[in-house]
Amino acid sequence: MRAVLVVNPKATTTSERSRDVLVRALRSQVDLSVRYTRRRGHATDLAREAAQEGVDLVVTLGGDGTVNEVVNGLMTAEPPTIRTGGSPADRLPALATVPGGSTNVFARALGLPREWADGTSMILEGLRLGRSRTIGLGRADDRYFTFCAGFGLDAAVINRVEQARRRGRVSSPSLYFRSTLSHYFLGAHRRHPAISLERPGESAEGELGTVIIQNTAPWTYLGDREVNPNPEASFDLGLDVLALRQLRVASTTRTVTQLLSRHPDPHGKQVLRLHDLEEFTLVSARPQAFQLDGDYLGERHKVRFTSVSGALRVIC
Repeated sequence: MRAVLVVNPKATTTSERSRDVLVRALRSQVDLSVRYTRRRGHATDLAREAAQEGVDLVVTLGGDGTVNEVVNGLMTAEPPTIRTGGSPADRLPALATVPGGSTNVFARALGLPREWADGTSMILEGLRLGRSRTIGLGRADDRYFTFCAGFGLDAAVINRVEQARRRGRVSSPSLYFRSTLSHYFLGAHRRHPAISLERPGESAEGELGTVIIQNTAPWTYLGDREVNPNPEASFDLGLDVLALRQLRVASTTRTVTQLLSRHPDPHGKQVLRLHDLEEFTLVSARPQAFQLDGDYLGERHKVRFTSVSGALRVIC
């Protein structure tokens, strides 16, 4: 089996020594080539090249951002003709993810341990036993995502966190909490919701303040704790949505409390939840912050979301 390991050398929870251990472990199972990312977006190029070379497996060592880039490289590649036929997922290399970031939502949603060493051990076992599954992805316009997207408040918070990390701050639950409070009270146009959700054949849902989209559960983690607006979201179904109609202090506080409860069930007049959607579009009267898989992508007026079933085979 030919494999490529795509390494983000800035992965927060691994060192050069641990990378060497990982490479030796993988080479005991596969014919491995190691490629390092040098800039944002480089993992997409490396994964696309690997798929076009006809490799059987692409392994990522990095966080959710690295995974997202690799997935987009695989999904936009033109594999060799020997891979034509069968399901779409069969035409592409399989994906294995070694957790190396600060949160690793995608890997943990697949059931992998949080630590890279334990995750590596489980991946090696999956390779030995031929254990894999096919998952669906989400697509926002022309870009794929694995577990979540955001339009509005949560994306704006991610932008603040990324700016803080560039100034040397360490990613932590407390940093996210402070960034959320700061944006909510100082930066958000929360009194004038401007987002509409449009679905084919349905009336539009208007005056939404912020929208969270899930392709699986959970949405994210605070340390070891799941944050799960839509617990029924699944890689095997369409997209799930949680939107808040108004970002008033009382209703928003109530929804956040519901989200953080042991059995989350956000509800109320200001809450819109939709399950297993194949297609919808978010439109805003003013530009909104936009993120995919925890990666801030700037501001948008409009984004079309679709569910892509049976898109990718993963080692689990």
